[in-house]
Amino acid sequence: MKATLRTVRLALAEPLRISRSTMTARDAVWFTVEHEGLTGHGEAVTSVYYGLNTAELERQLYEAGLDLGHFGDPESALRERPAGDRPPAVTAAVEAALLDLCGKRSGLPVHRLLDAKSTRTAMSAPGVPSARTARTIGIVPAQRAAAQARSLADSGFTVIKVKAGAPDPEDDLDRVRAIASAAPRARLLLDPNGAWTSAEALQLLPRYAELDVEAVEQPVAPGDPEALARLAERSPLPLIADEDAVTYEDVRRLAGRVHGVNVKLAKCGGPYEALRIAELIEGSGTELMLGCLTASTLGLAPAVHLADRARWADLDGHLLLADDPWTGIGGADGVVRASELPGLGVRERRVGREDAA
Repeated sequence: MKATLRTVRLALAEPLRISRSTMTARDAVWFTVEHEGLTGHGEAVTSVYYGLNTAELERQLYEAGLDLGHFGDPESALRERPAGDRPPAVTAAVEAALLDLCGKRSGLPVHRLLDAKSTRTAMSAPGVPSARTARTIGIVPAQRAAAQARSLADSGFTVIKVKAGAPDPEDDLDRVRAIASAAPRARLLLDPNGAWTSAEALQLLPRYAELDVEAVEQPVAPGDPEALARLAERSPLPLIADEDAVTYEDVRRLAGRVHGVNVKLAKCGGPYEALRIAELIEGSGTELMLGCLTASTLGLAPAVHLADRARWADLDGHLLLADDPWTGIGGADGVVRASELPGLGVRERRVGREDAA
């Protein structure tokens, strides 16, 4: 097998402000595996929060490509899934490329390959996975948020995720009120990205409950999952762990103690690890949210093949881009969909820079 890398810049359509930062663009490294005339693709994106810059991603993926040379075919590499000591985002990109290639070699879409290796949950349904995805509105003035919400509702979105954590909590409340008024039929999720203290959360959560917010992600700073679990016991709203639910062991400690966990392939290590987590929490009272980083359709596609397993889908990262260089999962109408095409079912719209590994 031969692996190649391409690095491209993904610019956002507009800056995305959350409680801890504002993002306008990020780099994506595309990892391609070729074997016997077929190719499989995966993507990893840079992340300041997870300590992954472009050079580090390129180095890690280059070494991962060399490691794949020890396997005779992608099926054996996928069975072994050699993670080593690599960051989860790198492992997820390599696994995605191998799944894409194995799917193309077998003529099966990735969700069929994943079904063959896992126990389908009660929420799963036969057929092609699809889900109504949340669409994120960042920390913007209430009037701007209302206009965005109205446009999203007109396009078919029924779930809106609102970023919170502005210096003045009343600004966040005004934004949610404006969105609820502009899109009254939309389900609302709130994400402060850990901006609140426990005391602030206890004051604010009842006010958001009055606004019919459906659930709140990671209201308090990560690093103290016990505090999050205690807050969940007293919360009038379902609480979803995100930054405190990175690994399988993180989720094991929180299972049954929070109302949901946000599983992102780039933080847990790929589709197979996400399936392990889904099976771990099944029946515990903790429900699955599938989330993402801002990435292209290529980066989102593996999660979309799991979309029917989740209570909440937050798979809009590709929709935030000014120009998505891949296509194949939809989402502009509020619904992301896998396909029955072999592999991930995505195709590239343009070419970036290429370096052989």
